Amino acid sequence: MDGTDAALVLMRVDSGASIAEGAGMSTFEASGVITLTTDFGHKGPFVASMKGVMVSHFPTAKVIDLTHEILEHWPAEAGFWLERSYKYFPRGTVHMAVVDPGVGTSRHILAAEHDGHVFIAPDNGLLTPMLEIGVDRVHAIDIGRLGKIVPSAPSATFHGRDIFAPVTAEIAAGRLRVEQVGPAVKELVPSWVEPAEVVGDEVRGMVIAVDNFGNLITNVGAELIEAFEQASVHVGGADAPLLRTYADKKPGEYLGLINSFGVLEVARAEKSAADDLGVSRGAPVTVRRK
Repeated sequence: MDGTDAALVLMRVDSGASIAEGAGMSTFEASGVITLTTDFGHKGPFVASMKGVMVSHFPTAKVIDLTHEILEHWPAEAGFWLERSYKYFPRGTVHMAVVDPGVGTSRHILAAEHDGHVFIAPDNGLLTPMLEIGVDRVHAIDIGRLGKIVPSAPSATFHGRDIFAPVTAEIAAGRLRVEQVGPAVKELVPSWVEPAEVVGDEVRGMVIAVDNFGNLITNVGAELIEAFEQASVHVGGADAPLLRTYADKKPGEYLGLINSFGVLEVARAEKSAADDLGVSRGAPVTVRRK
């Protein structure tokens, strides 16, 4: 992490986050589709090893990489993308996220059923923003209940391969239900970042991700600024008008826009906003009504 990224850990709330009560009968019907989200990158055999375990359990699984470029050790970005991407997959998809700086410790691994999908992730704030809104059921994986599904002595440093992957495959195959993996969970570890908020004529949020073009993707949802007929965006010492498309500015000029995932993005037309401004994840962003 750079200096901005390292400061993010100080924003974590210490108290537990409560989740909604279960919503009755399960609406999950396995489709055979699995998505993977990690901070592993593409060096070494780590992603492939997890896929190998999955197809060993479930040879016809359709395994799709969501992203393996999450900032190392920062669950908030993984949760952000999962919350905004899962709906583009068929109901019955199992979404496995391994951004797990606490691997090998006593932290829980969660299996959560939400909106006809299942999510497998560590209990480190990754899923909390989505599951606080409404969730059917959340259980903590207890490997003692899973028999031969997981190895008897899983690696202390690679739970993604030895626990996440086989459990994900069995749920995706329809042979294992969320409520069978272990005890129900009533409280989650809170998110590491605060949500964007409206303060008078301003909306305050932060950069949550940086894409391949150097665009700064924020946690400011379109619904927070939809009442602003005209607005300007301030980040990293730059002010940018809120416009509709990248082409609304000349090359090299800054602009804000609502991107395809329904959140505010700060761009530099045909250039990298992140490189020019020297900011990254965690940088504060303010939208002001004109």
